[in-house]
Amino acid sequence: MVGVNQKINVGMVGYKFMGKAHSNAYKQVNMFFEPDAEVVMKAICGRDEQGVKAAAEKFGWEGYETDWRKLVKRDDIDFIDINAPSDAHKEITLAAIAEGKHVFCEKPLALNLSDAREMLAAAEKAGVKHGICFNYRFLPAVQLAKKIIDSGKLGEIHHYRATYLQDWLVDPETPLAWRLKKEIAGSGAHGDINAHSIDLARFLIGEFDRVIGHNRTFVKERPVLESSSGLTGTGSATEKGEVTVDDATAFLADFKNGAMGMFVASRFATGRKNHNTFEIHGSKGTIRWDLENLNELQVYFREDEPELAGFRRVLATEPEHKYAGNWWPTGHIIGYEHGFVHIAYEFVQHLASGSPFAPTFEDGVRCQEVLEAVDLSIERGTWVSVEEV
Repeated sequence: MVGVNQKINVGMVGYKFMGKAHSNAYKQVNMFFEPDAEVVMKAICGRDEQGVKAAAEKFGWEGYETDWRKLVKRDDIDFIDINAPSDAHKEITLAAIAEGKHVFCEKPLALNLSDAREMLAAAEKAGVKHGICFNYRFLPAVQLAKKIIDSGKLGEIHHYRATYLQDWLVDPETPLAWRLKKEIAGSGAHGDINAHSIDLARFLIGEFDRVIGHNRTFVKERPVLESSSGLTGTGSATEKGEVTVDDATAFLADFKNGAMGMFVASRFATGRKNHNTFEIHGSKGTIRWDLENLNELQVYFREDEPELAGFRRVLATEPEHKYAGNWWPTGHIIGYEHGFVHIAYEFVQHLASGSPFAPTFEDGVRCQEVLEAVDLSIERGTWVSVEEV
């Protein structure tokens, strides 16, 4: 454990979309929060030396590496942040743990449940601290939703409905990026964005009991580019390659507390850019949230006077709203990147002072259990208990 007023050195694998988000988070932690240890951005890692060197300079890292094996062995690194593609999570995590490093990993935790469980077991055996980047938990409006539910103001929870809709794959000429290859990504919309919906549901109302789902791959083949990465890739089309993941997955769920759940994840929802929502109905009220209006929580309480009853808009920017007071005056909204700052702060505090932290690899495993239970239900065409997987 790092002591008060000391430094925590982070080494990070990955420098594209998530690498930029995580880099920004570490820079902002020191500026807007007061962690018990200063975060030092020691080294960033990527295979393309020209690309990772440019990222290191632009994002503010002290240095860079082109081999993650060298990074995890460095004595001047306290924890490893992994936001490389999903197929690399397990190998890097196990190597970092073997070197006594703490690990913070992007979601989904692994390509499959077996690997996720192996990563959790290794971390627990070694006694290192571990976290998974379910960043949406850490937005003030979501934190307020959790507070309302835990207070009992919604009463008995009846329904949980979640949608996560994007449209970046609607064009059949969108190239075959790594996110469309099962051997690299693990799954498509299901593991990529349903994972977030599953974690938010677990965080807000509790554990899943059983599930039944269906999925679809609308475009079976896509152009293979000479150079492709990220969401769309760049380069010249040379041939067609098979899409081996789902474009959309929907499922029904029963929760252990008796609530019903409905989940839809699609990267084919024309017109939807990043439509991540939940709506929760209880015996005493309802709350709903939309990432595209992430500062707002819509709330309805049955106890309101009939002539004044209706949904109200709560702007979660007051100092009383968790994390909001670290930023700007009331009404001065925050954005997508701030959830990463908040989770980075909490993980650094966890390392520095031993303060409680979640989500951990345990949450990554629990999410993976639900993901694979849905896949199994699709294969069998029937309800599947999450405890079966």
